[in-house]
Amino acid sequence: MKETTRSQSVDSPTERTASSTGDPVRQPSSIEMQGLHKRFGRDTVALNGVDLTIEAGEFFTLLGPSGCGKTTLLRILAGLEEPDDGRLAIGDRDITEAPPHKRSVNTVFQSYALFPHLSVRENLAFGLKMQGLAAAERDARVARVAEFIQLGDLVDRRVDQLSGGQRQRIALARALVCEPDVLLLDEPLSALDAGLRGQLQVELLRIQKRLGMTFVFVTHDQQEAMVMSDRIAVLNGGIIQQVGPPREVYERPANAFVARFMGHDNLYPITARDGDRLTTSLGELTAEAAGEGGLLLIRPETLDLLPGEVAGENHLSATVSERLYRGSHAEYRLEIGDTTLQATLNNRGRHLPEMGERVTVVVAPVDLVTLSE
Repeated sequence: MKETTRSQSVDSPTERTASSTGDPVRQPSSIEMQGLHKRFGRDTVALNGVDLTIEAGEFFTLLGPSGCGKTTLLRILAGLEEPDDGRLAIGDRDITEAPPHKRSVNTVFQSYALFPHLSVRENLAFGLKMQGLAAAERDARVARVAEFIQLGDLVDRRVDQLSGGQRQRIALARALVCEPDVLLLDEPLSALDAGLRGQLQVELLRIQKRLGMTFVFVTHDQQEAMVMSDRIAVLNGGIIQQVGPPREVYERPANAFVARFMGHDNLYPITARDGDRLTTSLGELTAEAAGEGGLLLIRPETLDLLPGEVAGENHLSATVSERLYRGSHAEYRLEIGDTTLQATLNNRGRHLPEMGERVTVVVAPVDLVTLSE
């Protein structure tokens, strides 16, 4: 379990202790899913036997394309959908059949779901009022979370007077003020422009680390998942394809679907093998530790390009057919016989091959990954 002591915290209803500074320390909750199934109608299988453990205090991301089951899984966690079969627990409490208001779970939606005619303060206090908290306790909690999320100078403004980024922070604060054990985030940043989205990714991650709360985040954006997550579950067709830290999922995908979804275009059938010597449409290549899979993955950013024809192990002659300059790096499309290879090069202090130029592609044996389909 991660270290959960934080110098600042919004209290939760779970057990608390005191840190050496006297601040409350969150005791985060784990999540256990066993054999979750969900079908819509006769033909649509949303979840097909999901087994998953989310550790207490993790920033955990459900990642996958539209229709993969990630939002259905989040809605089951929130109590907004019932599984057809399986078990769900938060901490040591089985909540499989618990209604939403009996779960210590809050959700931040993509649409924010704020009351535009109310002030920020009234939006934050709304859920607490529904819980029947006394006015003094409501005011104290609202003030605490507003300061924590840095909304103090906005609390008396109407929501419809605020920017999209400010509204997203208010939606997050409203979910936190009720002090749930688990916070669910359903693509909460997808409606924002790229610059603001990047800023709030960092802010959201910092908040989670300071609170030590268990966050379950849904996104279809691979880069967002890799930036923010402790671990990622990649879903497809209602089945978990792989669970692991971002680097592992990216660099060592479990199968071809995960590789393609994480942005790997360089996948080639292995037509023959002799130990670690592999034959593909690119030619013969040596892998440091070739597995049994029938596909070879070469990540674009692991390749190097040398001008001209250079002989050597795992050196491939190629022609540059396309170059996209992107400032810090350049993306190349290379032709090797009838086969295409993608490469990504850091631009700093190096020769950048031009269109039509002959080059040598250098492939390190340690960077070759074999996969199953």
